[in-house]
Amino acid sequence: MSKKVVIVGGVAGGATALARLRRVDEHAQVVLFERGEYISFANCGLPYYIGGTIEERDALLVSTPEHIMEKFNVDVRIQSEVIKIDKDNKKVDVKNLKTGELYSESYDYLILSTGSTPLKPPIPGIDAPNIFSLWNIPDTDTIKEYIDIKKPRTAIVVGGGFIGLEMAENLHDQGLNVSVVEMLDQVMAPIDFEMAQIVHEHLRSKGVKLHLKDGVSKFDYNNGLTSITLQSGETVKADMVILSIGIRPNGELAKDAGLSQNQRGGVVVDKFLRTSDEFIYAIGDVIEVEDYVNKVQTMVPLAGPANKQGRIVANNILGKYKEEYKGTQGTSIAKIFDLTVASTGVNEKTLNRLGKEYKKDYNMVLIHVNSHAGYYPGALPMTIKLIFNKDGKILGSQIVGYDGVDKRIDVIATAIRFNGKIEDLIDLELAYAPPYSSAKDPVNMVGFVADNLMRGLTDQVLWRELSEMDSSKYQLLDIREDIEREIGFIEDSLHIPLDALRTRLGELDKTKIYIPYCAIGLRGYLADRILKENGFQSMNLAGGYTTYKTMYKQTDYTVATEPKAFSDTGVANVNVGK
Repeated sequence: MSKKVVIVGGVAGGATALARLRRVDEHAQVVLFERGEYISFANCGLPYYIGGTIEERDALLVSTPEHIMEKFNVDVRIQSEVIKIDKDNKKVDVKNLKTGELYSESYDYLILSTGSTPLKPPIPGIDAPNIFSLWNIPDTDTIKEYIDIKKPRTAIVVGGGFIGLEMAENLHDQGLNVSVVEMLDQVMAPIDFEMAQIVHEHLRSKGVKLHLKDGVSKFDYNNGLTSITLQSGETVKADMVILSIGIRPNGELAKDAGLSQNQRGGVVVDKFLRTSDEFIYAIGDVIEVEDYVNKVQTMVPLAGPANKQGRIVANNILGKYKEEYKGTQGTSIAKIFDLTVASTGVNEKTLNRLGKEYKKDYNMVLIHVNSHAGYYPGALPMTIKLIFNKDGKILGSQIVGYDGVDKRIDVIATAIRFNGKIEDLIDLELAYAPPYSSAKDPVNMVGFVADNLMRGLTDQVLWRELSEMDSSKYQLLDIREDIEREIGFIEDSLHIPLDALRTRLGELDKTKIYIPYCAIGLRGYLADRILKENGFQSMNLAGGYTTYKTMYKQTDYTVATEPKAFSDTGVANVNVGK
């Protein structure tokens, strides 16, 4: 006897579950309810339609309800909201939003794919007509129409996450002057502070003004203009406002049915994605998942995991396979103007929140490398941060750069999924030709640096540790060339170029700890080895002057400059292939 499966909600998880159910069992009865008009659309592409990169609205529609019903022989009912689950009698109550009709639908198994909703806190004035959220096709149409008709010149984006920054870029592309307001001291929460500083610098170079560590106190709307009073007391004004301050799971239906939930309203599921009711499964943004790295419960609203969960649930319901969902590691990527920002696994902020300490429980390295061989035209810089435990197991990585970021983060994400260690990054044989990579791929390189640190061949000091050190006991040593020092240097640093270091060791004091630094850390490592081999105490400055300058030299406005590759010796600001 065929099973009847009812799915509540479409898009990534629900639509995938529907398709998998049909592919595995031609005779299963499948009914999908969606309270909106669209069950399968490219929600990640919405900002780019507003910005004009995606020209046709129809390109956002992955599939129509009519096409899905014809292709998969299923029952799809749009503008139909499931308002109650009667788990004792295995049925749901449904409201037809077009006609107001109320009726019940039975099920053998129920899949909840109810997703999430943008947060809209009770801030005074938040319902002004020029304040918008972006989450679905109707939101997109509303924003697009407002821009086309009202011709706004200024915009404020509240929230510096993925959608917020993508909207900042696309509104900028439409010719608006854009500001971003963010409660935290950085944008892009999945990455750590020093990596976010690269993004801050790039945003400012594009003319985007940042208001960090500042939230919204109230909105005041007057004749098409909204004035925002920030918690600091500062006031900013704009013709339109985009809210992107987070989401909440749509867990009300599950709560009313008595299904187990966490404190955030997320549905609790077991390893088979089954809720506290054996005939009800849940997937996507609405569920609590296991952090793949830390093995703690969390919530990660990403399309990739939701798709996988839809497939797993279909397999488990039909009994063809018994599959476990093995956790989410949060691999993500975003385009921020010319930059690509990517992360996978755990960041330092999360580790610190879990009580883990740097150097005691985990370590990290940070390097600046080129996207491909420096001598081949078009090489562009990228910064890679790698986090690993004392045994060398890879815990997470973040990459910010202009080219080749996606493939490097995917390689490291794969290594994490297979419980890889630093030695595995070194052993990887990755594709190489000058237009694509270097003989030592950036993934290999970050492995080499981490391996040197683990073996004690080098010690490092982070930018954030300098201010905590006793300045009477250490000496910064600038080992760059004269021309590089003219561009800028760290105050109170001694200047001895690397090539002259061996012949000038007699000028150094062996009672001091020396911290050599170069542009990106490569020559600093060489200097560190020379000093150590000659009986000096030494620690390389991680990331070199490039990281230090990014952390300490930013201003409210940064002049846009073309990104330049590093030479193969690690010299910064060299025009390669020009």
